[in-house]
Amino acid sequence: MLPPRLSRRARRKAGMKAVAARQERAKVKEQIATGDLFFFDLFTDERKSVTRMKLIDLLQAVPGIGQVRAEIIFDRTGISPSRRIGGVGKRQLELLRQEFLLMKNSRRSGKLLVVSGPSGVGKSTITNNLRSDDRFWISVSATTRNIRTNEVDGIDYHFVSSDRFNEMIEGKEFLEWADFAGAKYGTPKQPVAEALANGKNVILEIELNGARQVRKNSNDAVLIFIEPPSWEVLKSRLINRGTESEQSTQARLDRAKEELSAAVEFDHILINHRVEDSVAELVSLALA
Repeated sequence: MLPPRLSRRARRKAGMKAVAARQERAKVKEQIATGDLFFFDLFTDERKSVTRMKLIDLLQAVPGIGQVRAEIIFDRTGISPSRRIGGVGKRQLELLRQEFLLMKNSRRSGKLLVVSGPSGVGKSTITNNLRSDDRFWISVSATTRNIRTNEVDGIDYHFVSSDRFNEMIEGKEFLEWADFAGAKYGTPKQPVAEALANGKNVILEIELNGARQVRKNSNDAVLIFIEPPSWEVLKSRLINRGTESEQSTQARLDRAKEELSAAVEFDHILINHRVEDSVAELVSLALA
């Protein structure tokens, strides 16, 4: 038996009610983000628009808690990410309070720093200078591209097959991933979460589309774009690198033009005149 059909007036009324609920939920998240509303006050709020909100949406609205830290909290408490505010029990609420207390009393939280820029700009050289600094943890991406001379598996990249990479996508093991220059690149999620939980400043050296994914999913990520001193310098670096075919090099040059125009999307822009200066600027941004 088919459900009764709503009249046009009833449909309009239901639509207006749904819009009002969405606006109310958006306002609640905005108030949490600005500190005008305390997160735990929502668990005594009886508004239907609030009780039906997903816990993960509210957690990610709290300053200092992005996607990665929210997942850490769910892992520790055993609460399902799909749990709605109205379905959080007393025991689960107490576990959440304990997690917030741990965050408050822990040492300075690490920052999630996303470093991006065109190929050949010197991203790897800059980030590699921080590997010996125990305040930082450099994420190692997985990739399907072939290993280059002098690269070490597990240090420069985790080199995996296309089948294995696809399995990781299916298993939602990546914080972000993207296709670039004929290969796939991705950031394994769990090591990043563990490093942040230990108070490390985590550096993700990733390409533009990956940086955009992190920006979308993490409120507390700091995006840093590395620019070359000039286009001619970048072109010379890519051509003289000699690690790829002429076709691949040209593809990277074409891509670089697009990436340079996207620098305005980032929080900070560093022009890599000298590696030492760029490293010092990156450290300054992390510790500010």
